[in-house]
Amino acid sequence: MDNTTDPDERRLTAVVHAAFFLLLCSSFVRYLSRDQGGARAGWVVALFAAFAVLYVLGHFLAPPPHAGTPPTTRHLTWLASVSAVWAALLALAPSATWCAMPLLFAGLYALPPRIAVPLAAVLTALVVISEVRVADGPLNPNMVVAPVAVAAVATAVFVHLQRQATRQRALIDDLVRTRRDLAATERRAGVLAERQRLSTEIHDTLAQSLSSQQMLLQAAERVWETDPEAARAHIRKAAGITSRSLTEARRFVHDLAPADLAEQSLPAALSALAERESGPGLTVDFRLDGDPGRLPERLEAALLRIAQGALANVREHAAATRAALTLTCLEDQISLDVADNGRGFDTTALPTEPDRTRGHGLPAMRIRARQSGGALTVESTPGEGTVVSAAIPLAVREAVS
Repeated sequence: MDNTTDPDERRLTAVVHAAFFLLLCSSFVRYLSRDQGGARAGWVVALFAAFAVLYVLGHFLAPPPHAGTPPTTRHLTWLASVSAVWAALLALAPSATWCAMPLLFAGLYALPPRIAVPLAAVLTALVVISEVRVADGPLNPNMVVAPVAVAAVATAVFVHLQRQATRQRALIDDLVRTRRDLAATERRAGVLAERQRLSTEIHDTLAQSLSSQQMLLQAAERVWETDPEAARAHIRKAAGITSRSLTEARRFVHDLAPADLAEQSLPAALSALAERESGPGLTVDFRLDGDPGRLPERLEAALLRIAQGALANVREHAAATRAALTLTCLEDQISLDVADNGRGFDTTALPTEPDRTRGHGLPAMRIRARQSGGALTVESTPGEGTVVSAAIPLAVREAVS
């Protein structure tokens, strides 16, 4: 037996080795005291010594295979050699009978059942023959029945344990494989979720800023010759958006938190957003109903991003002249409403997933509201404006805090 890293295996190996040498010494002492016979004594002593040496060499030179692996040719050769020496020793010194037990264990422990069971049968038969050969007087049935019974029980137990171990190894392999597949799935899901989050952040910050700059620069180009003062105003506003975008980008790289929330509260950030979005042709009013108190950073960021996305849609698609941004703090929820008097649209045609050709828009706002534990609703009728509402339950807010 080879020593393994399993403490139980080491203890079992030590017990088997101790049992072997105890039985070997006992058999040798019995031979010297009762069975010693003339010219055969030298051969018997030599066989006892060869038996012990082969057993020790097998431990170092031909260790048994690890669990679940077939025995090596070297181990099988050692097992056949030590069994042959034991059989020869048994023919000359019947006192060596019970040394078969460690050999029986070695065979059952290391070999597959199709080899171990015949080996156990052969060893048991040799023990019975030896017991019967040296018996005095009438045959004692125990000399035949006892070795067979002990060997049968030992064989059945070891074969059962071996098969159980095989099934357990299969189950463990399945479990390890399942955990590996689950970990890979979770990693893929995490990567997709992170990509979604990053794309939403980029859409709600840099992409919207670039869109606003493009519109302002196009407007400046249209009136460059006819109204230079208006063109310069558009350019100044575009430069201001560029400055804020740069600050937002740096904040985005640092920790993905909105720059507007770095040094002011959510109501102040929403008020500043409404003021920035107001301009020629569009007036945005901010209203605060109730006191939101201290909110988690993640929830404040989600509400601000939803407001930015909704106002970006108003500016780009609604053709509205007025919009109202309202933050309402109730006992059971916090809600954010963005209403405009624009052209409106058919809500049955709303996309449910981000559109790569147009951006994220309403689907991204829905994702943000859902990730915060709330929901986003859109009410609109062609020609009658649009209302976008995000509601976050108060219980969710307290749990996030």
